[in-house]
Amino acid sequence: MNDIPNSQQQAAAKYAQAYQDLRAQIARVIVGQDEVVEQLCIAVAAQGHAILVGVPGLAKTLLVSSFAQAVDLDFNRIQFTPDLMPADITGAEVLHSDVRTGERSFRFMHGPLFSNIVLADEINRTPPKTQAALLEAMQERQVTAGGKTMILPKPFFVLATQNPIEQEGTYPLPEAALDRFLFFIKVDYPSADEEADILRRTTGEVNAEIEKVLSGDDLIELQELVRSIPVADSVLDYAVALTRNSRPGDEAPDFINTNVTWGAGPRAAQSLVMAAKAKALLNGKSHASIADIQAVAKPALRHRVALNFAAESEGLNSDSIIQQLIEFTAEHATRFDG
Repeated sequence: MNDIPNSQQQAAAKYAQAYQDLRAQIARVIVGQDEVVEQLCIAVAAQGHAILVGVPGLAKTLLVSSFAQAVDLDFNRIQFTPDLMPADITGAEVLHSDVRTGERSFRFMHGPLFSNIVLADEINRTPPKTQAALLEAMQERQVTAGGKTMILPKPFFVLATQNPIEQEGTYPLPEAALDRFLFFIKVDYPSADEEADILRRTTGEVNAEIEKVLSGDDLIELQELVRSIPVADSVLDYAVALTRNSRPGDEAPDFINTNVTWGAGPRAAQSLVMAAKAKALLNGKSHASIADIQAVAKPALRHRVALNFAAESEGLNSDSIIQQLIEFTAEHATRFDG
């Protein structure tokens, strides 16, 4: 590691090892899902929020709760339902009576958002006004209630889950809300061997316990270290080109104009760079490269690129378009030497 000072090199080595230890602890409970676990860890290291989308029974909630157990942070789970109100997650003022003096006063009771890690379970089941309250917490890392603005604890992450099958009685997240998530993580079915291992663990007497790997201070230091990871101008240019090529227009490739309604905005490029830095650091590298940008492109862009009806009718999805985008940008960007 020649691109960062010695003290930072030592810290980087420390957290690269901590990352491996963290994955090992999660693996004591979660079978497989290596890519999902990696993307979740990258999002947290990059100080971003993540949404995990998959059919029921794929251990999305268990994964988030297992991650929370492996880090020494406060953790709250919110089960989103159609009748959940903003005050149910932010907190509200309640009337308090002093038993000694009889004096009454209003006090603010903190809601479950006042935690380091918030699991927003089935986030698309709650009404838009409750989603909006969560959105403020995610973007501003603060809560406004009772006419007061209160800062949320550091670090603060929202790790949400969503079921893509059931649509009745749900409120799909608007694009502006989805854009606040650094990563959109797809959780797929396990392999046959992994599924057999799941059965052995869950139907037997195995009761694995997860040990804590990182503290809150460690996580804050890790996030600061991620920002210090150097990125060459050519890598930044590649992130910009990848993002801009996703937008339909005169300069866009033909497959984008044919299949995409709207592309990724500037926040997408920021997400690409921060996630690439985090990936590089967690894997013991001293700088982020174009390969790191390409590795995080799908979870960083798949919720920021909207396909049109023609693309969906042909069975295309955002991942296939992003893969074409990666190949096109690499082929036509001669100034990128990563």
